[in-house]
Amino acid sequence: MSRIGKMPIPIPDGVTVKIEDGVIKVKGPKGELSKKLVGNLGISQENKQITFTVLDDERQTNAYQGLMRALVNNMVTGVTTGFVKRLRIVGIGYRGETKGNNLVLNVGYSHPVEFALPEGVKASVSKEGMIDLEGIDNELIGNTAAKIRKIRPPDSYKGKGIRYIDEVVRIKPGKSAAKG
Repeated sequence: MSRIGKMPIPIPDGVTVKIEDGVIKVKGPKGELSKKLVGNLGISQENKQITFTVLDDERQTNAYQGLMRALVNNMVTGVTTGFVKRLRIVGIGYRGETKGNNLVLNVGYSHPVEFALPEGVKASVSKEGMIDLEGIDNELIGNTAAKIRKIRPPDSYKGKGIRYIDEVVRIKPGKSAAKG
């Protein structure tokens, strides 16, 4: 039994939830999101709350209950407050800037790397090299952040590269330090 899946999702004021043909649509002040229902689950909306129920005894269905509850909860959070993912550019001469719907990164290659932001993601870059990604879809924000990080992952010897704000990079000793 999924403990997370059993918890009801509260629906705040200003948010409407529609369930039609196995598709859940959540509309709020920041936008609208939709997700297809996965697994053999029942969904009900009562008293400003959404609950998911398991319709069979399969182990995978219990997993889907927790998954769908988490995804719909993220949809409700996204349309009310939104999500922000922060990245940090570390390295001398490494910098980034936004040009329209593109993120231009100078991260040690012979040319600047242009990254086209997907629809629904806004980016801003500060002078200190902080990249803030904002949007209402948590999955899209996370995937975009992972793709940006993949352009120049952190180096394990000097620590240069693009990393998440809370990521800890372990620095390895170099050749000269490793000799006895």
